[in-house]
Amino acid sequence: MRTSRLRTVHPVLWTGWAALAAGAVLCVVGWYGVSGERFAERQLPYLASCTVPGAALIVSGAVLLAHGRGSIAAARVEELYGLLVAAEPDGTQERAETGEASLAPLAVSGELLMVPGGTLWHRADCPLVAGKAEAVPVDSKLVASGELGPCPICEPTGETD
Repeated sequence: MRTSRLRTVHPVLWTGWAALAAGAVLCVVGWYGVSGERFAERQLPYLASCTVPGAALIVSGAVLLAHGRGSIAAARVEELYGLLVAAEPDGTQERAETGEASLAPLAVSGELLMVPGGTLWHRADCPLVAGKAEAVPVDSKLVASGELGPCPICEPTGETD
């Protein structure tokens, strides 16, 4: 999936860089031609044939580069989404397609954990903290003070055991 999308993006990026380079060269040639002429009527051909098209190429090159980088970002998001969908447990795909709600919560552990420096508390079996050595038990004072909020993934209750 990613390679087919990126094959179509790389020519756009190369074309953008080429347009920027050609535009810069035309602007330099136009400036050099204008600087060598004393009268305005002799400078106009350089402006019309080099500087204006050079500026247009610079703008079009910038647009192509922005489009190419946006396409690369979109390809990466699609790849990550594909990995996320592929990581779903069996049956989740069918439930999502039929519109059934998930019957079991994602995490059910009563023990609450937090990551030092984090802003959320989680259930111990929450996928965001499960298996992380740096996760520590939640201090009830932090929960009571409101410094930590509940994780939107595992949705723990505000009570600690």
